[in-house]
Amino acid sequence: MKKVSSCLLVLLIFCACTMERSKKELSSEKEEKKVVYQVFTRLFGNTNSTNKPWGTLEENGVGKFEDFTDKALKEIKELGVTHIWYTGVLHHAMVTDYTEFGISNDDPDVVKGRAGSPYAVKDYYNVDPDLAVNPENRMQEFEDLTARTHKAGMKVIIDIVPNHIARKYEGKSNPEGVVDFGANDDTSVVYAKNNNFYYVKGEDFKVPTPLNDYKPLGGELNKDIDGAFFERPAKWTGNGSRLAQPHFYDWYETVKINYGIKPDGTKDFKSLPEGYDKESYQKHYAFWKEQDIPDSWDKYKDIALFWLEKGVDGFRYDMAEMVPVEFWSYMNSSIKMKNPNAFLLAEVYNPALYRDYIHKGKMDYLYDKVALYDTIKGIVRGHGSTDAIPEILHSLDDIEHHMLHFLENHDEQRFASPDFGGDSKKVNPAMVVSATLTTSPTMIYFGQEVGEKAEENAGFGTPTRTSIFDYIGVPAHQRWMNEGAFDGGQLSEEEKSLREFYKTLMNFTLSSSALMGSYYDLHTYNRKLKSYDSNKVFSFARWSELERLFIISNFENSSKEFKMLLPKELIAELKLTKNSYELIDQLYGNKTVLKIENGVGIIPVKLDPLGSLIFKIK
Repeated sequence: MKKVSSCLLVLLIFCACTMERSKKELSSEKEEKKVVYQVFTRLFGNTNSTNKPWGTLEENGVGKFEDFTDKALKEIKELGVTHIWYTGVLHHAMVTDYTEFGISNDDPDVVKGRAGSPYAVKDYYNVDPDLAVNPENRMQEFEDLTARTHKAGMKVIIDIVPNHIARKYEGKSNPEGVVDFGANDDTSVVYAKNNNFYYVKGEDFKVPTPLNDYKPLGGELNKDIDGAFFERPAKWTGNGSRLAQPHFYDWYETVKINYGIKPDGTKDFKSLPEGYDKESYQKHYAFWKEQDIPDSWDKYKDIALFWLEKGVDGFRYDMAEMVPVEFWSYMNSSIKMKNPNAFLLAEVYNPALYRDYIHKGKMDYLYDKVALYDTIKGIVRGHGSTDAIPEILHSLDDIEHHMLHFLENHDEQRFASPDFGGDSKKVNPAMVVSATLTTSPTMIYFGQEVGEKAEENAGFGTPTRTSIFDYIGVPAHQRWMNEGAFDGGQLSEEEKSLREFYKTLMNFTLSSSALMGSYYDLHTYNRKLKSYDSNKVFSFARWSELERLFIISNFENSSKEFKMLLPKELIAELKLTKNSYELIDQLYGNKTVLKIENGVGIIPVKLDPLGSLIFKIK
């Protein structure tokens, strides 16, 4: 008897805490959901299906800016997209020869793949020549793409890679007065505040010793492949290696940027005053105007402002946590002074840093990978539990709006690949939970919406991830693209159905005021009362003044039938005073009735295998 009473007490305390959270006025309540569509720009418009490992541009093809036609952009917009993140836009190191356009060749010994990594930027003031029909006119072609995207009703995001640049950086497109990275460095010392790089005194750079029988360009005979690259003195490598000869698994194609962090880890710049985590970007901007800042800070601020002038609406920052948060305060406050609505998304994987990078660094959004993505992946893979999700939400309660959700991006395995879901049918519950759980933006990766599996042996890139290093085709996406018609004409019925699911879900998230409102954890409540006894089912409520939703997802490949209970506190909060209400599923139109007995709500639930219901009170 004492044990039962204790359990009930815990439940009552839990409900009280949950209701306390649900009653909070969310700062984002009047906003709409945002949906980011990440495209790997080089691959999007490529219709070539040869897919030869290590294939050249001529053999495997390449997409262009112009492939994003009005029709293509209209279809993306109608998928429910608000922002397009064009990945790989900036001019980066590659092996393809563009010397006739005044671009120097890159050394295959320090290029990953043939097409090269977009995160080894070679010239920050220009775009990748691969992407232009006329490489001499490549900037204008990008500006035209930006204009078309805006005309289609979407915002433009591109990458800025602040932590590292290509080993052979050449700022040939620098605006007047811009001094190139490293041009004024004192290379006789390891570190100086206004050096752009760190140096290995007295040592030349050495190409890493290859592992696993690796050969640049897959072993192709090439006069530039000699196991050497001249760099004197050697610079620290992008991931922080201080060796003149980094390891093969280091980011050896890049060099680390110096932001005024001394080799011993101490800072050569002022810290933000106490309490600045609560101050506005305007106050941050004013603070830094009075400070002596390292040269690299100004270089990256000028780069960001340059691209804002080109019509870019925001940035995705690669490996932002490897750069000091004070720099982000300076950088992002400068951007917000220029465009208060700029969309700023950062790759940060250390939960202990989240709040600093949001509040001090003035980031709008961070990846919710370590918590939600990893947990959902575990559930899909069969070894995770939905019981973990409420604790994740609780741990991020104060910053939930800033934690962008995704199931795929260029770094992660494709959902339909065997190492993740293995079957695109499993995506329904994962995507519903990811997209509706909080007020944060949702991101999808091109091809995800048609079940791309990334089965190709691309060369440097490996199967299960669509390669960012190689010239390659994306088969499921190409079937949707249908030789440039962008009408899904080659898709299978299953692929068409999957895309329609994404279209329905994403557009619902844009139109739903409840998804920008309050939250109640029905899962823990119903699990404790044994309404359903499964850690592969998840349920919650979302509501606003205008809309009330009950969302239930089934991660198991078997049907579920049960009566879901709504506690008295929630019934009161939702102002449900009648004995019954009709509920309509917003995904497939299923109907049921919510009955209220003795103040408790009862919803009969029939869940299909791997199915979800988004019940809305009529």
